[in-house]
Amino acid sequence: MQIPVYFVRSFTDSAFGGNPAAVCPLEEWLAEDVMQAIAAENAVAETAFVVNEGHGFRIRWFTPEIEMDLCGHATLAAAHVLSQRSDQPLEYMEFQSASGLLTVSVEEAKSGKTGRLYTMDLPARVPEPVGNLPEIIQQAFSVPPIAVLKSRDYILVYPDEDTVSNLQPDEQLLKQINLDPGGVVATAPGDSVDFVSRYFTPGASIFEDPVTGSAHCSLVPYWAARLDKSDLHARQISPRMGELKCVLKGGRVLLSGEVAGYLEGNITV
Repeated sequence: MQIPVYFVRSFTDSAFGGNPAAVCPLEEWLAEDVMQAIAAENAVAETAFVVNEGHGFRIRWFTPEIEMDLCGHATLAAAHVLSQRSDQPLEYMEFQSASGLLTVSVEEAKSGKTGRLYTMDLPARVPEPVGNLPEIIQQAFSVPPIAVLKSRDYILVYPDEDTVSNLQPDEQLLKQINLDPGGVVATAPGDSVDFVSRYFTPGASIFEDPVTGSAHCSLVPYWAARLDKSDLHARQISPRMGELKCVLKGGRVLLSGEVAGYLEGNITV
């Protein structure tokens, strides 16, 4: 069996930046263990599997270890692949997922190299303040945050971008806590953007995720309330770096970014 696979980078206009994802368009679903094995072999943060159901698409996301309930950057990547493979480039796509209906629209980018801007409509996950941070997370992040919140992920709020940039969390220590499918987000006001973040996934093969769309489902509601604005410019300051345009619209978060292609081929199973 030959399965097409595309490797793309989301939230960037560079083939060497942003967050890498693999996308496998399917005629019909593979067995779950086969999809998990393919994701492990691809060895990127997420592999998206997509099936055209006629009235729209259904999408599932796998890390090298587990299936995820939501993944923003791989959804953006899937939309890019489907749009580019279509006889006429698609400008709007609907995805049924474990997190409900997700949509992606495509428009011309006003700047950047790729020429196209992809906007995802994702569910907001409003984080709530928590009184006590687990002891292991406190020890792993030697710099104490000024606030702690939680939705799917723990969110550690710091006073400035430099503090977040210089964090060196103890990966071995964090591996002692099971947060699947969530992680730990460090965030702060940005120097030249509204806010910055970094995202860490204890126990995953890729400890620091380059650009995390799903984490912004919680970050955007928090920063929108704190800054009293609904349109935000975010930057994930991982070594690969990623840029996100964000809008809080009711109970939804609109995330926009560019996508750059890198490699395409076939998987033999």
